[in-house]
Amino acid sequence: MTTRYSFKNPEMIIAASALIVSLITAFVSIYSAFIDRAYARSSVWPRIELARGHNTKSSFRYIVSNNGTGPALIQYARVTYDGEAIPSWQTLFSKYGLENEGMVQSHIGTTVLPAQKQINPVEINNAAFFSKHYAQDHLIGIELCYCSIYEECWLVDRENQPQPVEHCRIDDSQRFLQ
Repeated sequence: MTTRYSFKNPEMIIAASALIVSLITAFVSIYSAFIDRAYARSSVWPRIELARGHNTKSSFRYIVSNNGTGPALIQYARVTYDGEAIPSWQTLFSKYGLENEGMVQSHIGTTVLPAQKQINPVEINNAAFFSKHYAQDHLIGIELCYCSIYEECWLVDRENQPQPVEHCRIDDSQRFLQ
């Protein structure tokens, strides 16, 4: 006696239904895991913005703020003056004949900037210093490369349009050391 398998057989209908339900469940599980990972990454997404501030023509500062939802792991900073890489604020200011009187500095090159926080890499509180520096500000370029805790990295400059990059790498001769 031979057994014929037929899709009209109730056992085959139940088996096919179970297979379809299993495949749908597997697809939903995989998609759910994908969405969970995307949500986890976006819940700690950093967004670095560069700005400058000044008041009453005697105080000037650069501002680095993290307006994202997670910490920014700043990997390197690059500061240029008229296209030339500068290693420190003192080197920059000496380019146009200024000493560091009235200057307050913070390290920016490799730091962790928490979400919704800001730092001022340099602040100038001297009227003569302010006017000379402000006149040169258009020649100064600032570039930061930063990563999230998930090792997704971005490069941002004074135009504040972060560009995704695979890794934050820079030649040591181009690195800003402060």
